[in-house]
Amino acid sequence: MAAPPNFEEGQSTYRPPRFNGQYYGWWKTRMHDFIMAEDFELWDVICDGPYAPTKKVGEPAVMVLKTRKEYNDADKKAVEKNFRAKKILVCGIGLDEYNRISACQSAKEIWEALQTAHEGTTQVKQSKIDMLTTEYELFRMKDDESI
Repeated sequence: MAAPPNFEEGQSTYRPPRFNGQYYGWWKTRMHDFIMAEDFELWDVICDGPYAPTKKVGEPAVMVLKTRKEYNDADKKAVEKNFRAKKILVCGIGLDEYNRISACQSAKEIWEALQTAHEGTTQVKQSKIDMLTTEYELFRMKDDESI
């Protein structure tokens, strides 16, 4: 596959692929592969959301969020995964895209915001498919056109 025009970065296994607002599908595939190669659990954080450490309190037992001071080493490592995933995503986008996601708190929110902005929701995708199908079905050669 040839690189799209205005390909900004060189090939590197240490730097995430750069997204400049064009060729989102191409970037999305490359970013997925980059993240999976870094740490496959990061992709789980992007798909499922960040880990929130909880504890049981009272009778009957109710789950509540732990304070940061109550985190054990395993909790800290699990919480850190969201920040590592966020770092990779933020390092892989340009200024215009950063402005779009700057209010996002988790890697999942960032990924979903980019996906919605560049691919649309499922409803938008279906309406585009329906519109293009109708346009194709109505396609006819005009009287003044030649083959």
